Amino acid sequence: MRIADRSLTGAAPAESGRASETQKPNRNQWVQAETAATGQAGDRVELSSTLEALSRAIAAFGSERSNRVELHAVQYQSGNYHPDSTATAHGIVSEALLAGS
Repeated sequence: MRIADRSLTGAAPAESGRASETQKPNRNQWVQAETAATGQAGDRVELSSTLEALSRAIAAFGSERSNRVELHAVQYQSGNYHPDSTATAHGIVSEALLAGS
């Protein structure tokens, strides 16, 4: 947090045109002060169960997509992959319109 109150920096009203330099504590001093105040060292993060469920859903989607891509690759290599160009064009245009709004 930075405080920009001139009365706290020691600048007198006559010196208000000059920039005063303040000494900034380094990161270790902040960590040491916080550790001393709370009695705990380091950062602490807690994730909710909703985030965990979202993570599992994303992983499942990635796995499903990977399987679909592999299936398309096998179909392509065997000469049996015939994509629907109209559906592909429609999907590209729809995504572009959604991105623009």
